[in-house]
Amino acid sequence: MIIRLVSYSARGCGTAGKIAEGLRSREHDCRCFAPAAYCRNPDTETLEQAATQWAEDGFREAGALVFCCAAGIAVRAIAPCIESKQKDPAVVVVDEWGKFAIPILSGHLGGANELALMIAEDISAIPVVTTATDLNHVFAVDVFAKKNHLRIEDMQLAKEVSAALLAGKSVGFRSDLPCHGELPRGLTEKDAELGICITADPGKVPYEKTLRLLPMRYAAGLGCRRGKSAEELEAFLLRQLADCGVGIHELRCVASIDLKEDEAGLVSLCKKFGLPFVTYSAEQLNAVPGDFSGSEFVKKTIGVDSVCERSAALASGGGLVKRKTAADGMTFALAEYVEAIRLE
Repeated sequence: MIIRLVSYSARGCGTAGKIAEGLRSREHDCRCFAPAAYCRNPDTETLEQAATQWAEDGFREAGALVFCCAAGIAVRAIAPCIESKQKDPAVVVVDEWGKFAIPILSGHLGGANELALMIAEDISAIPVVTTATDLNHVFAVDVFAKKNHLRIEDMQLAKEVSAALLAGKSVGFRSDLPCHGELPRGLTEKDAELGICITADPGKVPYEKTLRLLPMRYAAGLGCRRGKSAEELEAFLLRQLADCGVGIHELRCVASIDLKEDEAGLVSLCKKFGLPFVTYSAEQLNAVPGDFSGSEFVKKTIGVDSVCERSAALASGGGLVKRKTAADGMTFALAEYVEAIRLE
């Protein structure tokens, strides 16, 4: 995850450096910022923007923001940027002494609660988690959905599910996918007025009020000639997915070769649909086992015989459900993740 950290004092800068060190050891990509007068760490970048502009850039580019300062500064900085639970990054506040780690935005879907716990462990701080489901040890549907790569179809119904569970009411549970583990407290396989259904069928309604959690089960491998526009790639991708009977909401990522990591059309396409764009080296792709539709010309040109099939298979860890399709300088393949839903 890309994490940006900011501080506004010498002590805060030191605390941010300690936090970044711990997060980097967990393989997170961290950048620290502070006003020039307080840049005490060699890897701290000079902050030349107002807090609100820094936050705006962070909301656009990072998965999480960490403010090593007073909570009020953080609240005022992020206020103009807040959009929705499903889009906002995680935001955590840590006081300059590093005594407390407080998630203040996107605790569940954005992962702020989890990030605050990591930070607290790394710098021996006290995590201050205030979300009701965590405090009451109640099943949190948004956390469950995130861990299992499920898209919440209706956030209002998700709130109703949480409210019902907090009130001690039973909530139904059905799944079209295999599940591992025991059903969490409060969920029932019996009939209920309000229930959760894990399904790829947007028309399935087993309860009077059904919260559908839509599985993101597929990785799309895409290759293209240089200069293909986002519009061309989008039309091609949607057409191929439709031929497979798969919706864009069922994609978990788009995958390609690292030579395409800065391909403007691909980057723009993934940004529009909120899809991670993962890329691999030719060496990584060549190491993927399996039978692929290879091209000797492609291998001589970029070092691997098949970009779309191999990248889809590598991203998903599963098998191809659609082999290479090529049109107008673009290639597509689709692979499916093979995994069960984890209830624990």
